[in-house]
Amino acid sequence: MATGLENLKIYQLAEKLEIEVYKMTSIFPQDEKYRSIDQLRRSSSAVSNNIAESYNKYSIKEKAHILNDIAKSEAEETKRNIIRSIKKGLVKEKIALLIANKYTELIKAISGYVRFLREQQNKRRQKLTNL
Repeated sequence: MATGLENLKIYQLAEKLEIEVYKMTSIFPQDEKYRSIDQLRRSSSAVSNNIAESYNKYSIKEKAHILNDIAKSEAEETKRNIIRSIKKGLVKEKIALLIANKYTELIKAISGYVRFLREQQNKRRQKLTNL
């Protein structure tokens, strides 16, 4: 049974990217286990975890803080580490850039979702004002 969170497009994309990062890092050399592998896996999982955390917050201010200040930052961190992995020769450029570009899409989608939440809040306020 799908919950509201599981239907949220940004959560679906973040979760999918987390799995892609996990698979991508599984081919990294063993000596990167506690460096690049750990860092990429932790930051990619933090994105979906923070989206999930924000989902059940009551106030738009709390949701926006978690999404804008934490989830997007973790997504950008993951993206930058993926790009550095190309430069380190740990992953093929084509694969890494495909995933990195999806993180750019996710960051934009998170911003759009926050905008949507704020618009909904403003509409509710206007309805209350007009009563």
